[in-house]
Amino acid sequence: MKNILRYANCWEDAEVLLAGLQPKPQSKILSIASAGDNSFSLLTTEPLQIVCADINDIQLYLVALKQGCFRALDYEKMLAFLGFLPTQFRVSILQELKSAITYPQAFEFWKNNKKLIEKGVIYAGKFEKYFRFFREKLLPCIHNKKTVLELISPKSSEEQILFYDKKWNNWRWRLIFSIFFSRYVLGKYGRDKSFFNEVKVPVSEYIYQKTSSYLKNISTQRNFMLHFILMGNFGNLLPHYLEPENFEIIKQNIEKIVLFAGKVEEAIPHFGKFDCFNLSNIFEYMPESIFIETAQKLAQGAEKNAVFLYWNLMVKRVMSENLPEYFETNNIFNQNLSNQDKGFFYNQVIVEYKK
Repeated sequence: MKNILRYANCWEDAEVLLAGLQPKPQSKILSIASAGDNSFSLLTTEPLQIVCADINDIQLYLVALKQGCFRALDYEKMLAFLGFLPTQFRVSILQELKSAITYPQAFEFWKNNKKLIEKGVIYAGKFEKYFRFFREKLLPCIHNKKTVLELISPKSSEEQILFYDKKWNNWRWRLIFSIFFSRYVLGKYGRDKSFFNEVKVPVSEYIYQKTSSYLKNISTQRNFMLHFILMGNFGNLLPHYLEPENFEIIKQNIEKIVLFAGKVEEAIPHFGKFDCFNLSNIFEYMPESIFIETAQKLAQGAEKNAVFLYWNLMVKRVMSENLPEYFETNNIFNQNLSNQDKGFFYNQVIVEYKK
């Protein structure tokens, strides 16, 4: 699987992650790196250390870049550099970050990929480019800009449902959605076709049902992920790690982030046992036998009563069902978190505990 920048932003809800893990101060946390956003959010809990693991070097270069921003830039300058605010000086700001980007080869990578920096790195991932194609080339064939804005504008619950049923959910929406979010197109242009090896459900139908259910909800009106997909930016709906009230505490704790190149379970022999685990949705990419083997290794690397949080998308993977001797869960709590999740495309948020 070729290393490319797959995700420029995290597409899991940091507020759900924090509510589910509830890390105590001075916790040791093992976290999937991805784009880094949710690992930075975990710094607001005053941890002892957060180890960010990823098998994709370029994702680690991105985390290192954002970590360098927290080290060296003020709030407004960081927002502008990453792409949340307009500026013509991103390349010159990158040069300012040279000494602040300490992960090996990360600065050289970004210096050699200045086009990604010029446009704002938050738009540079494969997944983000996939949404951009949908927004710029296909969405105008379905709805005009006024209608798109109306979808996410303030209205009552009843008005939101009526708008979706009567105005949004037309035959063009259903047809283009079924093609663009099919297994083939999503695998080729959005994620990676290998990510669907374990998926047994019809991909476009699953995503359509999840999206339809969510777009009828007034949560649609305040979802930064949906705003990015439909409008091409986050507007004033910033991800948790860049909300103004979180910036200083993350900046103060930024040295607690450590980057690790490798599988998440491979970090354990290097760093010892952990109290909390942010595992994104890594399990759905694994055959069941590898999932069980990985879960066993994670259990061995967990302190007693350690907390694990991960997402199921289209493949059901639940550690406590396969390894009840190691893990337990609370299905009511999990469902409550799932109901709050801004990542409306996920099937379930799962929190489990080491016995």
